[in-house]
This record gives sequence, C-alpha cells and structure tokens, in this order.
Amino acid sequence: MTDTRFSPLESDADWQLLQDEFRRLARQELLPRFRHVGATVKADGSLLTEADEAMQKAVQRFLTTTWPQFRFLGEESSADEQQAALNSADGCWILDPLDGTTNFAHGCPLFASSLALSVAGEIRLGLVYDPVRDELFAARQGRGATLNDAPLKLENGLTDAKKALALIDFKRLPSPLAARLATEAPYASQRNIGAVVLDWCWLAAGRAELYLHGGQGLWDYAAGQLILHEAGGASCTLEGEPVANGTLAKRSAVAAANPTLLEDWMRVLTDA
Repeated sequence: MTDTRFSPLESDADWQLLQDEFRRLARQELLPRFRHVGATVKADGSLLTEADEAMQKAVQRFLTTTWPQFRFLGEESSADEQQAALNSADGCWILDPLDGTTNFAHGCPLFASSLALSVAGEIRLGLVYDPVRDELFAARQGRGATLNDAPLKLENGLTDAKKALALIDFKRLPSPLAARLATEAPYASQRNIGAVVLDWCWLAAGRAELYLHGGQGLWDYAAGQLILHEAGGASCTLEGEPVANGTLAKRSAVAAANPTLLEDWMRVLTDA
C-alpha cells in the first residue's frame, strides 16, 4: 500500500499545492478556449473539445510528476486504462477535465473541472473548480469542505421537499418518474444547470436543497459527492444504495442538504 504521508492526503503543504496548481491549470487551459473552440461527437454521443484534451494532459503531467505513487484515471482515458487504474491497490486520481462540455461548446458559462483521489476504494479528497467564477470547492475525507478556503457547512434545517429548490436532470430519469415530477412538481422550484460536478457543489454551497440525476459516471460524482457529504449533505441512489460503489458503472444520484430532507425526497421519488 502506498505511503500517503507525502501527498495531499496528509501533507497540508501538498494539499495547498494541489489546489493552487489545479486552479492555475484550469484557468490556463480552459478559459482561453472558451467561446473559441469547436466540438466533436464521441462514440457515446457526448461532446469532446480541444479543451478537454488539453486540460487532461496538463493535469496528468503535473500529478504523475509530483505524486508518482498514484495511478491516473481520466474520463478521456480508454476503458482498459480506466479499469486498470481503478483496480490499483495504491489508489488513483480520477479526473473529469471539463464537465459541462455542451455548455462550454455553446458559450454557456456553466462548466468546471473535477479531480478526486481514491485509495482502497474510498474517495479521500476532491476538488471542483469553476474558472468562470473562480470558485474552488475542496474537501478531504473527515476534514470538512471549503469554497475558496472558507468552510462550507450546510445548516439549512429544511425537512419538506415541497419547499425546496431542486436540481434535476430529467433526460436520464426513467420516463414515468420524469413525467410525474414534471407534472406534479413535488418541490418549490426546479433547475438544471448542465454540469454534474457543479450540481453537487452548488448543493453543498446551499444554492439548492435537492438533487436528482438518473445516471452519472465515477468521474462525475467522485469529488462532488465527497464535498457535499463533508459539508453536511447526504446522498444515495434511487435504490437507496451508496452512490460510490467502487465501480465504473453509471449510478443514479439522489441528494439533499441534510439526511432528514433526503429521507423525505426519497419518499417522494419512490411513492408509486
């Protein structure tokens, strides 16, 4: 097992270095290309831009040079490379170089980069950086979450889903559930910002109280889920399981600003 003492997990100096460099690289690789880059369509129908590839290369180079003890799992890596990294006993970095690529390609300023570190199947740290707003969300397991170094602590005592603002991606939900939510609206209001990693972080920052997504990859939720939990929020899948399960399989995500509100939200979603 890798010695984690000389890494961002245990060293505060390394943790600060990671945050500073992640912010710098996103500003360097993403912002100059925003509104000035085209997109291609990947095999799964999602978009890929030059910015995705440039950010992944830059971050991977920094991580593997600075902390070579960890493997690297990037969203734009091949499936074989992803699985090999995830199976590593020494842990691996999980990078989404640009989440919200469709927004990015259309000039919509809602996108971010996400980085997590998984050791022995557990997400131990997470960063999400929004370069447009210069907002860096960060968390280490058991040490709380921050936004630009200020503590994030959800203290909203809301327990009724009907009074909440919900972030919902309807496209990936089962059709009957999506139709029921759209027509019966068991919440006060609803938004969809089109960037999963920001969904988790905006919930952690108190900008909404509920969240629902029908299927997201490991790199989509790894950092954001940890940040939400460290801020005091709660999450599970539509089946009531932990969202993070140590696999690459897509997972549904149900989340709320506190555990009691999550229970009420799950009752709404599972009520036939």
